[in-house]
Amino acid sequence: MNVLFASAEAVPFAKTGGLGDVCGSLPRELVARGVRTSLVIPAFRQALNCGQPIEPTGIEFEVPIAGQQVHGRILKSVLPDSDVPVYLVDQPSYYDRPELYREAGNDYNDNCERFVFFNRAVLEVIDQILPDTQIVHAHDWTAGLVPVYLKTITGHNVAFGDIASLFTIHNLAYQGSFWHWDMELTGLDWKYFNWQQMEFYGKLNFMKSALVFADAVSTVSPTYAKEIQHSEHGCGLEGVLQDRSQDLFGVLNGCDYGEWNPEADAFLPQQFNAENFVAGKAECKRALQQELGLPQKAETPLVVIVGRLADQKGFDLIAPLIPQFASRGAVQFAILGTGEPHYHALLSDLASKYPDQVAVRLEFSNALAHRFEAAGDLFLMPSRYEPCGLNQMYSLRYGTVPIVRATGGLADTITDGTDHALSNGTANGFSFVEYTSDALASTIERALSLYRSPDAWRRLVRTGMNQDWSWRTSAQQYVHVYEETLARLGSMV
Repeated sequence: MNVLFASAEAVPFAKTGGLGDVCGSLPRELVARGVRTSLVIPAFRQALNCGQPIEPTGIEFEVPIAGQQVHGRILKSVLPDSDVPVYLVDQPSYYDRPELYREAGNDYNDNCERFVFFNRAVLEVIDQILPDTQIVHAHDWTAGLVPVYLKTITGHNVAFGDIASLFTIHNLAYQGSFWHWDMELTGLDWKYFNWQQMEFYGKLNFMKSALVFADAVSTVSPTYAKEIQHSEHGCGLEGVLQDRSQDLFGVLNGCDYGEWNPEADAFLPQQFNAENFVAGKAECKRALQQELGLPQKAETPLVVIVGRLADQKGFDLIAPLIPQFASRGAVQFAILGTGEPHYHALLSDLASKYPDQVAVRLEFSNALAHRFEAAGDLFLMPSRYEPCGLNQMYSLRYGTVPIVRATGGLADTITDGTDHALSNGTANGFSFVEYTSDALASTIERALSLYRSPDAWRRLVRTGMNQDWSWRTSAQQYVHVYEETLARLGSMV
């Protein structure tokens, strides 16, 4: 089986979130299962400077954009520690920019044109390099027109209509919605700009277009696949998703244990595993407290938070609770991330008011993220919605007990520490349902109560550390989705 990934991000070339982790890890696992897998991404400045060897292929092409021929070329690299080929679409006026999608808080105003070009370039890669492609696996709105072009573009050497497409939703809230006149940029007939296909409330919508034209649709957890078919999480597209329910699969993302493994993590002051984590985590905690300027108190629970500082991640619940817990010295908080400016200001103010209880680092540092995961006693992730989430999986591996809201992939990975679940050994964290600060506060209190029982706490930690959330199971599920999609189209696997 020959599969081509089309994605704007893939670690280590380009990343802003979980999409990059998925497309940097899943192809390697698929290859291990006998699936010939390739990847095509834009040649962003970040990608060209990532340190991976990149070479020209000698292949150049032109794409018609609004009556003009725009020139591009294809570069080539590989995913690290693999032979998975990575093809980079090079067009400097589109991609040689400081950021991937936006700058200074504003989207690039030509994003539609930039990603129309990328989507058209995916077909050029198939036509000129990978004509035996059987499935294009397109990811998120930035690759959302690929399924459309496969069904509508002709005149190349490859019969694109014979190629199946799977479209994966990583976050339905980001849809690629543009002015209706941008339809001219796509090169597609205006007949497709209608309420049943590419139009959404008067605008061109890449996400909706993919949901309509793809042969199959997946998203990054089973629970999120159910949630997005209802109005609360459907972002207006729940009706389209209900229509595609027979072709909609929820496949949980995996964790890359090559990158996230406390037993071999070079970023840690002391490595550890499920057998010796007590001493290892104690040293990691002491070292992080020292690094962040917090008092080095082994007995005080350290609550860590790593991620985007935004309402979606539950910071509107977290912010009111920090003074409540910090003022009584119940816990220490260590927060790492960037996001909405008002949270930068609010959290910095809290760190100033409670210097012995709150430490904030307004940055993204991969090394520091690893040390946070290793040092924490608890990891806080009370998301308003969470398609999958990866940090809770990292936390389980590092013995840092997650506190989450039971939504999306968080509901699929975290078993709440009820008395029953703790007694039968299935609990691996704590969760709550109602999206309120009171519900979060009571869940934190439950966790702190168990923390005061060292033997029970260690059993809970060890349960999480011994679980397998790697890509192995997820990759096999994707193989099944590919096979089912091809079988439905009458193709040969």
